[in-house]
Amino acid sequence: MNYDMFREVQESDLPEVLKIYNYYVQNSTATFSIKPLSIDEMRDLVFFDNSKYTTFIIQDNGTICGYVLLAQYKKREAYDGTAEVTIYLRHDFTGKGFGSLAIQFIEEFAGRRNIHALVAIICSENGQSIRLFEKNGYTQCAHYKEVGRKFDRYLDVVCYQKIIH
Repeated sequence: MNYDMFREVQESDLPEVLKIYNYYVQNSTATFSIKPLSIDEMRDLVFFDNSKYTTFIIQDNGTICGYVLLAQYKKREAYDGTAEVTIYLRHDFTGKGFGSLAIQFIEEFAGRRNIHALVAIICSENGQSIRLFEKNGYTQCAHYKEVGRKFDRYLDVVCYQKIIH
């Protein structure tokens, strides 16, 4: 694994991270945000109070091509061994293997944080993300029908999980 591809997100990365995220806000159902976020709103999504959870920049030859984050799944103590994994790639960097590398990296990171299970929450229309997680050993564990509304229609959400240790 090329760990040089990953580094913790920094304040100076926020404009590029925001651009990546807002692309999906405006052009897809990959996120259920409806309006583009501000820098302050993005900061709240990628920086965490608890050092157990972190966002990492994915870079290729110095170019930010996406980010992967490990976030708290729920705020109750019984869930401390579970975390949510989220990956956003710049739209022109999808399908090039960066997603699988990000999953492998974040699983290793999560394992060092005593995370037992990882969960990915995905819009059911996002076939590319579903295939990515399935290819990396995640299995569907839930299907919520019509729980989100974007682009004037109701959307389903599927949850995928993997026990990592």
